[in-house]
Amino acid sequence: MSQHGVGPRAVSRSVAFLLTAGVLAVPALAGCGSEDPAGKPLAGQDIQPAARDRITDGGTLRWAVDSVPDTLNTFQSDADATTTRVAQAVLPSMFRMNADGRPERNPAYLESAEVVETEPKQVVLYKLDQQAVWSDGREIGAADFAAQWRALSGKDTAYWTARNAGYDRIQKIERGDNALEVRVTFSRPYADWRSLFSPLYPKDVMGTPDSFNDGARKKLKVTAGPFTVKKLNRKDEQITLTRNPRWWGRPAKLSEIVLRTVPRDKRAAELAAGTIDLAEIAPSEARRITVAARPRGSSSPVMGPESDRKPRKAAAKHARQQQALRGFEVRKSLEPAFTQLALNGAEGPLADERVRRAVARALDRKELANAVLKPLGLPAVPVGSHLALSGQAAYADNSGALGGQDTKEAQALLADAGWVRGGPIKEQKKKGEKAAGAEGEKAGRSSEDGSRNDDGEYIVGSDGKDQQDGKAHREQDPAHLAQDGKQYKQPHQGGAPGAYAPMGTAAPAGREAAPLAKNGKPLTLRFVLPSGPGSQTLRTVADRISRMLERVGIGTEISKVSDESYFKDHIASGQYDLALYSWPASAFPATDARPVYAKPVPAADGSLNVEQNYTRVGTDQVDQLFDQAVATLDEGESRSLIRKADSRIWAAAGSIPLFQRPQLIAARKNLVNAGAFGLGTPVYEDMGFLKKGAKPASGPSGASSPSGA
Repeated sequence: MSQHGVGPRAVSRSVAFLLTAGVLAVPALAGCGSEDPAGKPLAGQDIQPAARDRITDGGTLRWAVDSVPDTLNTFQSDADATTTRVAQAVLPSMFRMNADGRPERNPAYLESAEVVETEPKQVVLYKLDQQAVWSDGREIGAADFAAQWRALSGKDTAYWTARNAGYDRIQKIERGDNALEVRVTFSRPYADWRSLFSPLYPKDVMGTPDSFNDGARKKLKVTAGPFTVKKLNRKDEQITLTRNPRWWGRPAKLSEIVLRTVPRDKRAAELAAGTIDLAEIAPSEARRITVAARPRGSSSPVMGPESDRKPRKAAAKHARQQQALRGFEVRKSLEPAFTQLALNGAEGPLADERVRRAVARALDRKELANAVLKPLGLPAVPVGSHLALSGQAAYADNSGALGGQDTKEAQALLADAGWVRGGPIKEQKKKGEKAAGAEGEKAGRSSEDGSRNDDGEYIVGSDGKDQQDGKAHREQDPAHLAQDGKQYKQPHQGGAPGAYAPMGTAAPAGREAAPLAKNGKPLTLRFVLPSGPGSQTLRTVADRISRMLERVGIGTEISKVSDESYFKDHIASGQYDLALYSWPASAFPATDARPVYAKPVPAADGSLNVEQNYTRVGTDQVDQLFDQAVATLDEGESRSLIRKADSRIWAAAGSIPLFQRPQLIAARKNLVNAGAFGLGTPVYEDMGFLKKGAKPASGPSGASSPSGA
């Protein structure tokens, strides 16, 4: 899922396990009354807003990023988050996200955009700003729209595109009554038309397969944003953006933005050294900056004994860094992404929907949200939808379709599925079997339940490397397809107390804590986690989940695997029972979310191409609701259909949304209109440094928009 067209749009399929009619009662959907169930974002933007007249003219913003991207073309499979950031600063987007995560017309490029005809075909008329030009002086127009449509339609397999959703519904693009009008005619109704042409590349990039595939990977010669790409230096691992002299909108306040690769564990030191001004940080670094901001004398570094030179030097270095960090502050919000517990329904115990639902009913999602978000001072509210976040138009809390934490109900579901507490367990053969992957480190139950050092959660689609769509690309990159494989077994040794006792023998003490068994096998689920240094939060959450499951008789065996192997070799290939990873949210769930929850279709070789539905759980009804939602031009009806689809996704219990990911940003105190953007798109031309003696806008950070925004 994505924001304004930069995200996974692959058509994916999953193994289907249809719910028995009448097993689950889907409650009446929120939104039938007068109150809008979408609500407001749980946390607003925290960007230190300031009017433009308070911002100095000039300056360089040094912004830490995870990597210099392999491509500057967001429509290629190896695009990443930095690709998106560059595109937002240098290319047109017809629509961008507001602070509520909803698409709004970008006035720098559009005077208007609306559906002007619905019969016999849907026609959208774009009226472009009369000053909108590319950096080479050419007007932005229908030729650019048409070139992008042809490149992304999926009809020409010479284009190495990662997705074509929406563009494959366009029938033709033509000039309107004048050069500033673009008429887009659709062959089929398309509710999410606002997701298209954001970003918009010039025809120089989209016009030929060669220019699309290779021309925009390392440079963008022609742009049309407040900034332009000055230099991409892979040796120094940084990209320099500079003011666009042909920009017709509000002039950029900054002279340059330098996006530089800085590893997560090095960012606190770089901030203290004064080499970066803005960086996403882990909770441990956020605590350091918060401590540094306290009044002097409230805390001091602990010095080692006189004879211990190394600790004294380390403490002195730490003290110097803390002093330097006083010039920064932590700006925090919630990312447009949520962490979920994924349940692999392909085979094994979780192929039974009753077991999946029992896992879900055993979880206290509020406790898990509290564990991650409350210590950070962020709203600890469980996510109630798979398809949108609070504040977005399609959001409604549909978790009632599955139900909340209920130990007795979870136990009843397991009993109904044939799992008996304290039943006989046969010793399983271990020959030829292995843990969850070659790199798997069987850890048993995780014991880490301390403070969280990083967020370190894997976000599906955030780097673009698993954003595949269209037959053409699948043929070009068959290795990318996620296909079902055999599950690795995790045998449980020994038997439960009293399992083989003669009839009439009293149940031993602790029987209620005995594991569940069926057909001689214990109910033990393989819980796969990444082992990297940035995964402490995931491991803490997994440990709490394991204890919750243990209370209802479900055992877990945690396998820690390398970060490089975690997604490719385990999640995508189906070698797990339980896993934690995150999905970006989308303002266009009818398009973006369908691949994540769609029912599987067999491939030509008999395997199942699951693509983005890594839980392999789907139903015909969910597919039909998505199809109806994307094909209606009635926005209210489309939202209602999306909410119905979400209720049924909850009922299928293939994935359990837990909480929004925290967003912690270290920012220089005099840097304004930048920081934790929450659900909104950054406004690059308004970022800058306060004039000497000037103050930011009054009120809490993020409470108001910059002047003229």
